[in-house]
Amino acid sequence: MSLSTEPALAPSAASVFAGYRAAAEVFDEMKTASGEVRAHWQPFVASIEELGRDGLRERRESARQLLREHGVTYNVNAEGQSAERTWGLDPLPLLISPQEWAHLEGGLIQRTRLLNLVLADIYGPQRLLREGLLPPALLHANSGFLRACHGLRPPRDLFLTQHAVDLTRAPNGGWWVISDRTQAPSGVGYSLENRIIVSRVMAEEFRESNVQRLAGFFAARRAGLRAMAPWTHAPTVVLLTPGPLAETYFEHAYLARYLGFPLVEGSDLTVRDQRVCIKTLEGLQPVDVIVRHVDDTFCDPLEFRADSFLGVPGLVEAARAGNVAISNALGSGAVEAPALLAFLPRLARALLGEKLRIPNVATWWCGQKRERGYALEHLAKLVVKRSFLGHADPSFGETLDAAERDRLAARICADPYDFVGQERVALSTAPVWDGAGIEQRPLILRCFVCATPDGFAAMPGGLTRLSAAPHSPVVSSKHGGGSKDAWVLSERPVEIVTLLEPSTQPVRLERTTAHVPSRAAESLFWLGRYAERFEDTTRLLRTALSRLAGEGGPAEDAELAAVMRWFVHLGKLPPRFATRTAWRELSTALRDLIFDPARVGGVRAQLRRIGSLTASVRDRLSGDTWRILNQMQTEFPEPLPRFSPGAALAILHRVIFQLAAFSGMEMENMTRGHAWRFLTIGRRLERAMNVVASIRAALAGLEEDDSVLVPLLEYTDSTMTYRRRYFARPELPTTLDLLLADDSNPRALAFQFAALGEQLAGLPATNGPELDEFASVAAVLGAADVVALGAGALEGEREPLESWLVQVARGCAEVSDSLTATYFSHVQARVS
Repeated sequence: MSLSTEPALAPSAASVFAGYRAAAEVFDEMKTASGEVRAHWQPFVASIEELGRDGLRERRESARQLLREHGVTYNVNAEGQSAERTWGLDPLPLLISPQEWAHLEGGLIQRTRLLNLVLADIYGPQRLLREGLLPPALLHANSGFLRACHGLRPPRDLFLTQHAVDLTRAPNGGWWVISDRTQAPSGVGYSLENRIIVSRVMAEEFRESNVQRLAGFFAARRAGLRAMAPWTHAPTVVLLTPGPLAETYFEHAYLARYLGFPLVEGSDLTVRDQRVCIKTLEGLQPVDVIVRHVDDTFCDPLEFRADSFLGVPGLVEAARAGNVAISNALGSGAVEAPALLAFLPRLARALLGEKLRIPNVATWWCGQKRERGYALEHLAKLVVKRSFLGHADPSFGETLDAAERDRLAARICADPYDFVGQERVALSTAPVWDGAGIEQRPLILRCFVCATPDGFAAMPGGLTRLSAAPHSPVVSSKHGGGSKDAWVLSERPVEIVTLLEPSTQPVRLERTTAHVPSRAAESLFWLGRYAERFEDTTRLLRTALSRLAGEGGPAEDAELAAVMRWFVHLGKLPPRFATRTAWRELSTALRDLIFDPARVGGVRAQLRRIGSLTASVRDRLSGDTWRILNQMQTEFPEPLPRFSPGAALAILHRVIFQLAAFSGMEMENMTRGHAWRFLTIGRRLERAMNVVASIRAALAGLEEDDSVLVPLLEYTDSTMTYRRRYFARPELPTTLDLLLADDSNPRALAFQFAALGEQLAGLPATNGPELDEFASVAAVLGAADVVALGAGALEGEREPLESWLVQVARGCAEVSDSLTATYFSHVQARVS
């Protein structure tokens, strides 16, 4: 596809773009006001017309499927609750011509240089205040200005190592800056994911359009971060996230994996002797660079917000001592203030000796008398924002009635320093495929600049954000907006860039595993436990439902009654189900165990817990492993309109298959490091405890009959093994031998202990108390004659068997507690 400037043919009524018209009062990215397709869009438009509506519909569905598989989400936080929302992505990209990008690139880098100089001044000599270039109130009333950071100089005087700029166009096509994001700018990871998905579903169009690649930007970003720690040649860089409930947590985990840096939370880090360290299984390891996705005031509870649990106590002290570099520097949120836009043209001339290459949207800070008068006089035509809280929702004067405007004017007069008026921007529009046709949507282009070892670089493209409706002036992911990929075109074929660095010398063989933070190890341990608990509950329910869905023969009825007593002793059903219960009441109880999210110990509740744990270690799971776990979350159905044991059984069969796939990925694809080891330990420990608990519960009703033995073998997936060995109905002694003492049976207690012993021995500091606890319970298991205990139980002597099972269960719990104390809490276990 060449970048021909020949006019495109007029679309027919059946074409993709039939009926698409550019409005005269706004700039449309694809068409001129006279209806002509812009030159750099023409080849792409021709390709989409050839693809047709059905083809475009198919591409959109492919993109949506990939978003679901990749788990691309945006968390919407409201009223203390977090709701995951699938990321919205339009398959049609925004196209930017090479000439336009050359202009934008220079203007973006100029703006980053300017804001970096402003930060260096306000946290240093404050010459701008003394010379009257900035009003003192603009700084001292700014909640983003952190007095505790005054005098704190970051390495290389780089306050901004990543900067996001929101742009739109004037009706004449000129670009304007709407706002800056400087303290923890988001969106760069979503831009990369958009590119990966759109370049896949629009592969031919992408290849033929000569689109500039993004990998070079991320390589420069990674090199720039490593250069922030001049005191070492091999810096340890970590990405600090608020955690899985953060709005853009997907991006945090995605970038950590892509850049190859550990993802940490505040609790993973500590400060010792003015050095930031990461708490790992091997002990404290020094950290040189922190890429923070936590807002300024949450980063250090000793200096800023004392109620913050997201930051690292003592972080400011470590930064002041020059022992850690932070991207972006603490306090950099001061230049996010919308009020600063009114002064940037003058600051550019003073600090750079240049005009702003990309002008700001006209802005009037109400802290100045003349500007306040203008804003009040033209309130109906302006957008009013808070001066320093740039993330608050704006007020659009034209949408307010007279009384509302009067109230807004009164607030401005009462607190003028806290408000700015901005010119109402008619956002440019671009075509969006909504599934049925093309419509115009207003957009904002968020561009990104990063620091490199030699200066600054702009990402060729960015995150194109769309409004939720064709005529909505609000462009926000929080309010349901979508996104596009942004393609910066090139006039010649584009060189393929990779993030992998070329080797200029022989590579040193390296087989050591990376340090695993204690929190990540704990999450993996509990992911293993909850995945096994989830499978255990699913197998139990499947055992019951297979009998509830049968023909109701005598043996099946007796087995179902035995299983219900088993459920009651496990606490999964109320005591009344230990006796005969109506079919409908039993069906309702089992349905709730499967579908009710509030049912403690139920399938859906456990699945939710797995989802939370998976999110917290997302950066440590392979793409295939994540997709399997995400598929379990997204494909688990809502409650059936009419409960059918057969239909519920089919759902549980599918869950078992998905869990088997997850287990296979864990066994076949995960490197045998400490992360895998704790996942395996959690799984094996939980399976051991579940086997013991179920045998105790199943045998509680053994005095009535032995009908529970067949379901018990089915639950442990041991039916065929038993039949091949004995060719007889199950008997208690041989069943117990198979499920407790047979170390060749993957479901047996002895098998779990053999695996646990091997994994515990491989942990760091292997002389810990957890090995003593394990040795004690393993000795109890090895010394028992399970067959004799089972024979005694048949003769009425059940106490020895029950006492032995209780002792094993207690020992497993003590091993779990000891692991927590040694590796997760880093405290000495109490001696009772």
